[in-house]
Amino acid sequence: MTTVFGHGQLRLYLLALLTAGPKHGYELITELSERFGGTYRPSAGTIYPRLARLEEEGLVRRTDTGRRSTYALTPAGRAEVEARRADLVTLEQAVAVTVRRRAEAMRADVQGTLHGLRAELAAAAQSARARPPRDPADPARPRAASRGLEAEAMLRRFADDVRADLHRAGAAGTVTDLTLDTLSAVLDGARRAVRATLR
Repeated sequence: MTTVFGHGQLRLYLLALLTAGPKHGYELITELSERFGGTYRPSAGTIYPRLARLEEEGLVRRTDTGRRSTYALTPAGRAEVEARRADLVTLEQAVAVTVRRRAEAMRADVQGTLHGLRAELAAAAQSARARPPRDPADPARPRAASRGLEAEAMLRRFADDVRADLHRAGAAGTVTDLTLDTLSAVLDGARRAVRATLR
């Protein structure tokens, strides 16, 4: 995956997000994920240390209410954002490029996994067609060739369904790093299960 932020860019981006008003750390994480169309979600271990540093620099003020902390820009923080407007424009353009690249990489990864699964099922179907039926005396048992074709049709339906779901999720901006990790794990598990079944 492509690098999301260069040196000092996340710091500036956090300041920019706080110009709209005070936010909890979790809200900043969620807003960053939304800005990146779900292709990037920073961890708490990335965000909170930077917020603490901004507080030390006097650019952010933290207010603790119960178990949650709210972060707001100080006058010095607002002044820094104003002074770096040109840098923010450049940063927003870089974010747009990063989102596009990460989305393309995600698409390629999912397509590669589906292609591998399709190839394995096609090979298994071809192998099944080459073998005679296990029990020709049992008319209820379908022939191996038709089972192979049925397996290929199932795979096509599965791939079409997943592709449609991904398009809907991408349009809604709900594809996150966790979504991708989960999808990759599920598809890898499915491929392993199919291999084990066909051996």
